Amino acid sequence: LPQDSSDDIEDVSLFDADDDASRRSKKSKIRHPVASFFHLFFRVSAIVVYVLCELLTSSFIACMVTIILLLSCDFWAVKNVTGRLMVGLRWWNQVDDDGRSHWVFEARKVPAQGGKTSSEAESRIFWLGLITCPMIWVIFAFSALFSFKVKWLAVVVMGVVLQGANLYGYIRCKVGSRKNLTSMATSYLGKQFLRQVSAQ
Repeated sequence: LPQDSSDDIEDVSLFDADDDASRRSKKSKIRHPVASFFHLFFRVSAIVVYVLCELLTSSFIACMVTIILLLSCDFWAVKNVTGRLMVGLRWWNQVDDDGRSHWVFEARKVPAQGGKTSSEAESRIFWLGLITCPMIWVIFAFSALFSFKVKWLAVVVMGVVLQGANLYGYIRCKVGSRKNLTSMATSYLGKQFLRQVSAQ
């Protein structure tokens, strides 16, 4: 997973030019059907191949290579394409002139008119796929560990790491830096405390 410090994080506006697709009103609730399809296709395919591989073929190498290719395609597609199109979020690493590494987490700015930049249906599809699939790989990891399927453990760990990295990156994009997350938690606890005091 990406390592960062609070000093190395910068929150900047997303993209130099707004996507024309976000401005156009379309009849369909899903504005980017191809992106929505591939957001789920690679990750679900990797899970299906893992579950059915022993039934489909006796070659462990063929299954392992297929699963890793699907996971790699999923990581690239989600990180570089579907997150930007479906929910207006993007994260990446950049190295400055001094050689220091910075993790950048971006979120598209909401228009001043209050219009929505992304479809609710796309947002649900994005977050459902992003959260559910890493949880499934974690279950597979415990299953492989307790059933002593050591050869599958490396494949499962790859699934946890690649999909977990995207989940971590997009959560950071959504909630902002750790400082923002801490202030949000402090504010929430403060409001709860005041509510309880006023109720008494």
